Amino acid sequence: MPSTAQYLGFVVASLILILIPGPSVMFTVSRALAYGRTQAVLTAWGNAIGTFAAATLAAVGLGALIQESALAFAIVKYAGAAYLVFLGVKALRDRKGLMAGPEDEAGSPKRALATMAEGFMVGMLNPKTILFFLAILPQFVNAGGGSATVQMLLLGATFAALAAACDTVWGLVAAAARDVLRRPRPRLILARTGGTALIGLGIAAAAGERA
Repeated sequence: MPSTAQYLGFVVASLILILIPGPSVMFTVSRALAYGRTQAVLTAWGNAIGTFAAATLAAVGLGALIQESALAFAIVKYAGAAYLVFLGVKALRDRKGLMAGPEDEAGSPKRALATMAEGFMVGMLNPKTILFFLAILPQFVNAGGGSATVQMLLLGATFAALAAACDTVWGLVAAAARDVLRRPRPRLILARTGGTALIGLGIAAAAGERA
C-alpha cells in the first residue's frame, strides 16, 4: 500500500483538482436547481462511480490506449463533449422540474436511477480524467507496497470519494438556493444558466487537445 506520506500527498493533489469547478460540478448544480437536493446527491455519487470506473481503466492499463491512440482519444473526447452538450440542451428544455415543490424532488426510483446514470456518464466520458489518473496515480504508488494495480484502485477510490463529497456540497448549496427561490422565473434563469454552461463545457471539451 502507499505510505502515509504518499497517501496524504495524493489527497492534497486530488483536492486541488477537485475544488476547481468542472463538468461534474456544473451538472450537479443544474440537477439541484431543477429537482432539488436528493437528485443533486444522486448525481454527485453517480459521477463518483463513473470517475472510479475511469480510474479502474487507468489502473488495469486500458487507459494507456487512450493516451497512445489519437483515434481512441478522439472517440472518447467527442463522445464526452456531445454528452455534455446533450445534457445542457436537456436542461434548457426541461421546465417540469422547475415547477416541482420540495416534496416532488426525489422523483420515482426510475428517475433516481436515470439521474445516477447521467452522473456516471459525465464522470466516465472524460478523457482528461483518465489521462490525469495515468499521469498522477503512478507517482503515488509505493514500489515496495504490493500490487501497483491494487494501490492505484485504492487511490482512484479515494479520489472518487473526495469528488463525491465536494460535489455533494455544491449540490446542497444550489438546492438551498432553489428552496429560497420559490418563484419559477428565477429558477428558470438559474437552470438555463447551468444548461448554457454545460453546453459551453462540451464545446470546450471538443476543442481541447491532448496534453
